[in-house]
Parts: sequence; C-alpha cells; structure tokens
Amino acid sequence: MAKTSSANISIRMDAELKAAAENLFEELGMNISTAFNIFVRQSLREGRIPFTISRGRPNNETISALLEADKISKDPNIKGYNDVDELFEDIL
Repeated sequence: MAKTSSANISIRMDAELKAAAENLFEELGMNISTAFNIFVRQSLREGRIPFTISRGRPNNETISALLEADKISKDPNIKGYNDVDELFEDIL
C-alpha cells in the first residue's frame, strides 16, 4: 500500500461557528478535520463546490417592495418616464 503524506492547514472562522460545526460533526460521528476532508474530496469528484451557493430568499420587506414595484409598473394610471431628463422636466 502506498504511503500517503498529510499536510496541515489553518482556517480562521468565527468561534461560535466553529463550535456549532464541531457539535454537528460530532453528532455525525466525525471531527471537523474529517468533515473538511469529505468536503474537499467531494469538491474534487464533482469539479465544483458540491452544493448550491446563493444569496438566499429576500426578506419580507424586499418581497413587498418588489410586488409593489411590479404593480406600479403595470398600472396605466401612473405616469412613466423614458429617461431621467424627462422626469426632471416634470418635477422641476
């Protein structure tokens, strides 16, 4: 069997995040080093981060603002403008 060598790495993270991760991985029967190795191996197998990274769902206030903007854009009673100059002419 071929002998493998190991290398140390150092990762900085928030102490509370580290503690939460250690608790989770302990429940799964591993330590943080094993979990990180699993992550790296899966990344190499897939040739990418092995999960979707997204900005997440907008909060309720943002969703409300988007819905209101959509409603306004479709309302024929609300005046629209083709450019900023036209808008400023109307408000000045």
